[in-house]
Amino acid sequence: MVAPTDILSDSYTHGTSLLESDPSLIKNAHKTHLFGHPISHSLAPLLQNTLFKDNGIPWSYNLLESLDTELFLSLLKSPECVGSAVTMPHKVTFMSQVDAITEEGRIIDSINTVFIRLDAAGKRRYIGTNTDCIGVRESFLQKFPGILNESDGKPALVIGGGGACRSAVYACWKWLGAPKIYLVNRDAGEIEVMVAAFIKNGFKGELIHVDSVEQAQALETPVVVVGTVPDFPPKEEGEIRARKIVEEFLGREKKGYMLEMCYHPKPVTELYVIAERQGWQMIDGTEPMIHQGIAQQMLWAERPLEKFEVENAKKTVYEELKRRWT
Repeated sequence: MVAPTDILSDSYTHGTSLLESDPSLIKNAHKTHLFGHPISHSLAPLLQNTLFKDNGIPWSYNLLESLDTELFLSLLKSPECVGSAVTMPHKVTFMSQVDAITEEGRIIDSINTVFIRLDAAGKRRYIGTNTDCIGVRESFLQKFPGILNESDGKPALVIGGGGACRSAVYACWKWLGAPKIYLVNRDAGEIEVMVAAFIKNGFKGELIHVDSVEQAQALETPVVVVGTVPDFPPKEEGEIRARKIVEEFLGREKKGYMLEMCYHPKPVTELYVIAERQGWQMIDGTEPMIHQGIAQQMLWAERPLEKFEVENAKKTVYEELKRRWT
């Protein structure tokens, strides 16, 4: 396990401060963007613009619902742009468009954030990183401050096989102390691709694909569990098998901590209810979404976490989610 890093301090290994070079940037209206498709449902503008307003930053966060990379690049490299977010389907393909990638982005093999630093000549450098893993990390550490006393050296379980799964695997290994990560998914092929990518990118943890209840029964109980799959009842054979494996872990006498990352259309999913009834301590999916967004703001505005007012933004996001699901 590596101690949680200061992402702001680490960002300066990629160049010097953009804002120190021009202090007026933080005082005047500038733009950040979210590039993806489809994204009209995204809560990110509400979160980010509330954070900007509450913290006295006169910037805006704007949706660019598009597949046009050249259009986004023109906006990103405009002088009025101070950073951006990237979401599906661009998280992997846009990695080739930035000047450098942080360790998180490289090992996870996708980015969701672009921040700007300056090279020795004062030229802008566009740095890609992944704050989704920060969202997972902070969800656990802030809700359960003593969790490392239990999770360090113990296995973790991650359910799924997509991009959110990769971020969760990295966070559990890097910061929550899990030397082994159990992987449960309906599609074995997705797991094979993910494991191969992690190994290629320098991941040092042990990844164990659990594909039967019998295999699960022989494994140590995980302390940390992260669910990353959509909230649909299992119907196909692979989905049913994966659910039974997860229920085998959740049903044991020893309980731990679970983050259910799915929050759409509502944060209390079927899997959330199953785990909670079994006695697991739960975190819903709005928490990592909020924490990854705060991490983005730290990199763009170059402010440490303790200087951010975040409670109103959290409340605003929860209220909007409640409005949508009721």
